[in-house]
Amino acid sequence: MTTRLDPPGGAASAAGRGGHTRRILGLTAAVAAFLVLAFVGVPLAPARTPPAFALATAAFLVVAWSTAALPLWVSALAPLVVFPLAGVLPGGPWERAGAAAAPYADAYVVVFLGGMAIAAGLQETGLSRRIAAAILVRAGSSPGRILAGLFAATAVTSMWVSNTAAATLVLPVALALLAEIEPRAGRNPRFAAALVLAVAWGANVGGIGTRVGTPTNMQLSAFLSERGLETTFAEFSAIGLGFVVLFAPLAVLYLVWHARRDAPPRDALSGVVRAVVGTAGPWSRGERTVAGVFAATAAAWIAAGPIAEALRVAWPGLAVRTKHVEATAAVLACVALLVLRPKGRALLSRASVRAMPWAALLLIGGSFALAQGIETSGLDAAIQPLFAGLADLAPLAQTLAVAGITVLVSAFASNTATVAILLPLLAAAAPGAREATLLFAAGIASSCDFALPAGTPPNAIAFASGRVPFGTMLSSGIALDVVAACVAGLWCHLAVPLVLG
Repeated sequence: MTTRLDPPGGAASAAGRGGHTRRILGLTAAVAAFLVLAFVGVPLAPARTPPAFALATAAFLVVAWSTAALPLWVSALAPLVVFPLAGVLPGGPWERAGAAAAPYADAYVVVFLGGMAIAAGLQETGLSRRIAAAILVRAGSSPGRILAGLFAATAVTSMWVSNTAAATLVLPVALALLAEIEPRAGRNPRFAAALVLAVAWGANVGGIGTRVGTPTNMQLSAFLSERGLETTFAEFSAIGLGFVVLFAPLAVLYLVWHARRDAPPRDALSGVVRAVVGTAGPWSRGERTVAGVFAATAAAWIAAGPIAEALRVAWPGLAVRTKHVEATAAVLACVALLVLRPKGRALLSRASVRAMPWAALLLIGGSFALAQGIETSGLDAAIQPLFAGLADLAPLAQTLAVAGITVLVSAFASNTATVAILLPLLAAAAPGAREATLLFAAGIASSCDFALPAGTPPNAIAFASGRVPFGTMLSSGIALDVVAACVAGLWCHLAVPLVLG
């Protein structure tokens, strides 16, 4: 079953015209913000200085990414052009150009590429659908169990594929379930909205669990690494997955509470999951091969810390770090998926390779470059007084404040832009012993917007299904945003010092 995401006929044309107008307005606003901040200036960043150009570039990216004024990959190239020309980075012309380009080839960009390739392999062979179906079948047939099953299936998928792909994969299952349920129990608008929101919220939350689950996790990992706070894949997962395990039941309970008024009786749900997902057949050779590549890569990522340490001991002059081991494993995974052909069939077709979100690599690189420019130009030090009150708060209050601010900002700006801007500022303002805790709170909270259709792609996909009224998404999402900020702040306050020492 497929879902139409675009308005039909004339409505589609009108939507296209409206989207074109919004993009023009967004581009105008982005360019205007850049010109004003760069050439007029503000007190903390005088005109035509490196901090002014760094601030202007940040503003341009926030507006351009939030309004989709340009293709994301085009906007992400702004630091590559502006920073060398404007002298934001030190050195001669060639040194500045090289320094501006370096973040786009960072090891964590390569790690994310490996995650993209594995995700494409999971989808190409149908293994991701098999995993989601297995979770749903085992969940059961009561209203609460079906909601929990959809949430879990999307969350587990989103840990390894993009949240957009995870939502796109599982949403047709949710809509097919409704098509089976409604002839038996009539229309249940609150239950229907809860089913669709379970997919969107599961996709948003699941990506927090692993380093490759979302670009913001990569941004956080790279920023920590550059500051000498390198984390292993296992350490990152212990913190991210711990939040998922803690927060997911709260989100599901909220969905069950929301759907309680018109949830269909249990007997009306008997057998609907099995009718939709069917009975899984035997594993294909392609599925087994992709599962093997996936398992081997995940094992290498988890053991990257000890592997890097062993290499440094064996070759003392080798400056290998955890991220280099993870990037090597990612490259090997890409090669294996492209070369291996079980029964003569490619694991990644040309269509799958073309469909991979290549723009996300430039988006991540652009966010790395922006963070570098904010630090190198001295903008972080100039803005630091605005965060002076943070150090005066009690430790738990600091973490809760950072999580709350991040959730609020990410509701209106892209989470990649939010993290790229906030991490350098928080690092400059945070007390030394609390730096990693506050940075993790911002990184996790940036993925916790549930209130607005434009907040995340899964939110937009859920809203486009026509089953979630705007008022329902807004009211339920705001409540969950508040809960997420509190849980993220409390969890990071407790877990980050424990895991990272």
